[in-house]
Amino acid sequence: MDVQEVLKLADDLVFINTGKHLDNLQEVILRGTLQCQKYSKIADESHCSEGHIKDIASELWKLLSKILGEEVNKANFRVRLEQVKLSNLWNFNNKDCLHIGEVNFCENSSHSPKVPNSPIDEEPLTKGNTEPKVRQFLAEMPKSAIFYDRTTSLTTLKQWILHENTRLLAIHGIVGIGKTALAAQLVQQIKHEFDFVIWRSLATSPPLSILQTNIIQFFCRGGAPVPAPNADGVVVPENGATTGGLPLLGYLQKYRCLLILDDVQMVNSRGQLAGNYQPGYEDYGTLFRQAGELSHNSCLVLLSWEQPREIAALEGKNQPVRSLQLNGLGTGAGEILREKGLAEHEKWSEIIEQYRGNPLWLKIVATMIQDLFNGSLSELLSDEPLFLGDLESLLHQPFNRLSESEKQVMSWLASETAPVSISKVPENIQLSRSQFLKVMQSLGRRSFVEKIQNGDSLRDSYASRTFFTLAPILKEYVKTNYSRPNSES
Repeated sequence: MDVQEVLKLADDLVFINTGKHLDNLQEVILRGTLQCQKYSKIADESHCSEGHIKDIASELWKLLSKILGEEVNKANFRVRLEQVKLSNLWNFNNKDCLHIGEVNFCENSSHSPKVPNSPIDEEPLTKGNTEPKVRQFLAEMPKSAIFYDRTTSLTTLKQWILHENTRLLAIHGIVGIGKTALAAQLVQQIKHEFDFVIWRSLATSPPLSILQTNIIQFFCRGGAPVPAPNADGVVVPENGATTGGLPLLGYLQKYRCLLILDDVQMVNSRGQLAGNYQPGYEDYGTLFRQAGELSHNSCLVLLSWEQPREIAALEGKNQPVRSLQLNGLGTGAGEILREKGLAEHEKWSEIIEQYRGNPLWLKIVATMIQDLFNGSLSELLSDEPLFLGDLESLLHQPFNRLSESEKQVMSWLASETAPVSISKVPENIQLSRSQFLKVMQSLGRRSFVEKIQNGDSLRDSYASRTFFTLAPILKEYVKTNYSRPNSES
């Protein structure tokens, strides 16, 4: 058995026993064990302490020992699993069920599409349909019961991906705006156009090496062959593509894949301008850039609170790199207020405008209106200042990522009662002209500032100028958290 076969068998054993697949760190430990690495080496490559790796490994050996009914440890792990394979215990050709250790294994139990949380889900062929199955790995894709109308955005995304062969796509916008829900709906509508559909979250900030290993295992479970390393130890796809040491790109070239990476902002640094990667995570930038530049028929979709720099540099009308900044729902957000049982329909537009049609913000504030005002919009709208409630803790997440210079500029914007021009640096901001413009660009990539062009809502004499402002809810948040000395955001 090669390394991939051993890992797949171990994953199957763990899944049937626990209902859960091996997580990233467990897979890394097993792979390192098969490569005769010491725990200290596995710890270094995983950015964990050696003690933590030993603890996880100890629990894993205990679990496998219980499953197989005999001791499994670092020294005999491969031998024990090869014994299972060679004894034909994993062959279901002539048996409906069999028994290993304390676990009963039944035919198709490990990879049935009906098993909850299984990342492997192959679309069955319908009668008369001879197209190959779609291999789906969507366990990390959130399931949303209700999808609010984004018809225009969906149409645009499908046009870009299916008809304009977009290779790299970013959907970005402020927290709660509905990026994930839109992407999930997109997947359901276009998944049959791809050989593989994979959804992964970067919420835990996995190093790219671990993410690549995990995704490539998905390809292998779906029937894609495992490329062998060359003489230099570098994995090169069968087509010989040059991928700069990123084997995942070879799979994107060989197969038509839809790969969605959620929470991309989590591999970026806190306290810096938008788009700066954490130390050691710069290879994500290389992956994104090459996914846009290399020729392939796949599409890598990035979901993020902020627009990745690689997208900003490469995108264009006639380029295979695009971005969609997601804004509020507009009048369509009334459905959220209707679901929450709010009356006073004539005031819905006012509350939608204040909260900029953000689906999650509106759900939170609608619940608050029911709890505190018995569903009366009038009582909330009569309050000054604008009440944040549970929204404050939600907004802490993206605001805590800001640099000090961004906080300074946000405080200035929040103090202004009308949209402002950035034709010159405000006197109370200690930044050079170049620094100030970089900060404004960064805040725009984070969807924190609103841009008003061509004199919208302003006097005609200002028609040739551009103005900036903050949404009312963001103004109130900034005044509450940044305008006090020694406040912590």
